[in-house]
Formats: sequence, C-alpha cells, structure tokens
Amino acid sequence: MVRAAVLPAVGAPLEITDIELPDPGPGRVRIRLAAAGVCHSDLSLTNGTMRLPVPAVLGHEGAGTVLSVGEGVTHVAPGDGAVLNWAPSCGECHHCRLGEVWLCASALTGASGIHARTAGGTTLHPGLNVAAFAEETVVAANCVLPAPDGIPLTDAALLGCAVLTGYGAVHHSARVRAGETVVVFGVGGVGLAVLQSARIAGASTVVAVDVSPEKEELARAAGATDYLVASATTAKDVRKLTGGQGADVAVECAGRAVTIRTAWESTRRGGRTTVVGIGGKDQQVTFNALELFHWGRTLSGCVYGNCDPVRDLPVIAEHVRAGRFDLGSLVTERITLDGIPAAFDNMVAGRGGRALIVF
Repeated sequence: MVRAAVLPAVGAPLEITDIELPDPGPGRVRIRLAAAGVCHSDLSLTNGTMRLPVPAVLGHEGAGTVLSVGEGVTHVAPGDGAVLNWAPSCGECHHCRLGEVWLCASALTGASGIHARTAGGTTLHPGLNVAAFAEETVVAANCVLPAPDGIPLTDAALLGCAVLTGYGAVHHSARVRAGETVVVFGVGGVGLAVLQSARIAGASTVVAVDVSPEKEELARAAGATDYLVASATTAKDVRKLTGGQGADVAVECAGRAVTIRTAWESTRRGGRTTVVGIGGKDQQVTFNALELFHWGRTLSGCVYGNCDPVRDLPVIAEHVRAGRFDLGSLVTERITLDGIPAAFDNMVAGRGGRALIVF
C-alpha cells in the first residue's frame, strides 16, 4: 500500500489515501517518486475541462527511482533514475509517421486502464497515464525516460511537463529566433519555463504579462526584460515596449479567451502567437475576416511543446548542466501530498510558480 492523491469524481475534493499497486507485468515499470509537480492540467482534470476516466490517481509531471521492471523492459533497470513521460507516442499512427509524436492518437489510451485499487477495492485509473501524485507508481515502459545525468531527481521532475512544454513552445512551435521580441502571458510554472527558453533563444526583448504584480521578481529572474500587469491596455503597452510594432512572438499560457485574443493583438503584423494554455469549450475566441487578412498573423495551438521527449530531454538537460536553465527557480513552494488542494487554490488565484511535491 502506498499513499496517493485520488480524484473520486469530477468536481469532488481530492482524497489522500492508501492505494494498492500491482507488481509490474510485462512491459511495465514500478517507480518510487522523488518529486512531482502540480500542473494546471491536473486541475483541469478535477473540474472537467479535460475529461478522462475517474476515479483516478492524478499527477503527470514527476521523476523517481526504478524499483522493479517487468518482462521485456531493457532501457531501464532497478536503481536507475527516471523521468515520467505522460504522453508516450506509439510510433505507428498517422501523426507519428509524420514525425508529429506530440499529436500521437494513442498517447492517452493508457489513462483508461486499471492502475490500482483502494483499500476498499475500488478500481482506479492513472489520470494522465503515469499517476505521479503517489509515493510509488506502475507505468508502461514507454512512459519512462532515463533521467539525465547530473540533475537531482527532485529537479528532474519538472522536465516531464513544464520544461518540455515551455522549451518546445519557444523552440518548436513559435520558433523564436535570436533578436526577436517575445511576450509571455501567464507566469506560472510553464510561463517561467517559456521565459527562460526565450532568453536561451536570444530574444532581445522579453515581456512578461500576468494578473499578479507580485510575480514581477520571478519573471525578471527567469529572463523577462519588462513586466506588465494585465489590463485593458496590455496590447498597446506591449507595442510601446517593442518599438511601436508589437512583439514578433506571443506565447499564451493561461488558456483563456481574453488572453488568447490579447496575445494575438500584441504581436506585430505578420507576428506569431502560440497557445499553450488549455481552455474550456466555453472559451470562445473571435476574429473578423478583414483583420485576419490585414494583419497576416499566425495563431497556432501547441501540445506538449510540440516536443519529442526522447529527442528534446537530453538537449534541455545540457542547458541545465551548463547553467543556462535554472530548474529550481520554477519552484515557489515545496509541499507534501496533503498540500495539493492548497496548491490548486493558489493556481486558481494566480499565486506563485510551480508547487513541487517532494516525497
């Protein structure tokens, strides 16, 4: 039996309780978690914005130590460090064959499987495949990436979602070039990763925008050259900071219609807006046909940073080891499993960066 955070139903409070994990069968791996990040996607599962089978053990951003492996698992062994990959690619579907592994049609099929049982016998699903809000987890082998050398596992947990997403949004989706100007909407865990990645890409001006004035210090430490508290004049304010033209690139990390629209309006003619935030179906964004033609801007979605974790994790790890990317600066509080509900409350209120569960 291990402790875990269980979502019994959409809209219900989390339950921190004991669960019983099976031994790893063929092609599966058991991992003792070192740390797990609390991500907005976990909150989206609790409120129904993202719909996956429940009851479920939440958590998808984590790292730990391999305890045991099932038959056929050869890329990791007991004692190895591991980073969890919540969206493994099948390598066979249409998108995988195109090289778009972040859009794999089978990435979340594992979330419908049976992951564990409560002490009372209730079957539980793995919320986003990996069920990282637990002392231990059992996952499919393709959800396990060898942990990069030289990075503590508590820091490496952030690589599994926030950092891959933020880095990929800059380097793969928006394709920021040296000397370009960038504006980032939302200074949470992913937004902070985007800011650091924009700095690494060589952006000349990096504007951070958030509803909270208290996040300015965090944003500037991550690489922001300027900071704006969100208002009705945000797009105009961004233009003033970018030579009157607007930013070359906007990255939206909030998933709100008004923020997406403002991000688009904050870019120059021909600018690029990448939407990372996950919004609900009720968040409708509207444009008229003439402005789409006149401004010539590009608006694109971004799933998991358009990353291939197998390819990109070693690249990001080298930035970390070289001191260009500071994983620890994304974390504004370290908590236990019991602290997850409060971390969700802080997220809704726009407080802090990443909350990290340390086991």
